[in-house]
Amino acid sequence: MTHRAPLLTGGCQCGAVRYALYAAPRAGICHCRMCQKAVGGPFFAWAEIGRADFVWTRGAPALFRSSSVAQRGFCATCGTPLLFRYDAKPDHIDISIGSLDTPDAVRPTVALGTESRLAWCDSGLFDTIAQHLSGSLDSPTDLGAIENYQHPDAPTSDEWVQTRRTT
Repeated sequence: MTHRAPLLTGGCQCGAVRYALYAAPRAGICHCRMCQKAVGGPFFAWAEIGRADFVWTRGAPALFRSSSVAQRGFCATCGTPLLFRYDAKPDHIDISIGSLDTPDAVRPTVALGTESRLAWCDSGLFDTIAQHLSGSLDSPTDLGAIENYQHPDAPTSDEWVQTRRTT
């Protein structure tokens, strides 16, 4: 068996589910109401990849049948939205761009579901609102002093242990 080096890697917030992509994906965003609800945001940013160029490297997502034609996957431990998959396209999977270790490595080239695009999500939005670095505006704590319990944005060994804290 020939070993291929992944082009991109990613996974969930807690590290229970990890994956690798072995080819460049096609990327886009979907504004449809189902995608908005699935990710809890104004749109779903996705990277489509052929199943032959994709592998789960740790764990597997839980699946939710969100419609009669598709499933969505997420980490059952931390809830990170990870995938969208049409039943009629079993050879393809859409991975959430935000779950990539290097999300800036892919750039959306198409927008879908634009009939549900929120009015304030126009192309000039970020040119018209104030921009601030994390923690610089009304943060309840010094963000530089917090402990980050999320999985790092890089592959880790199976022995990597996440310190889990509950309140």
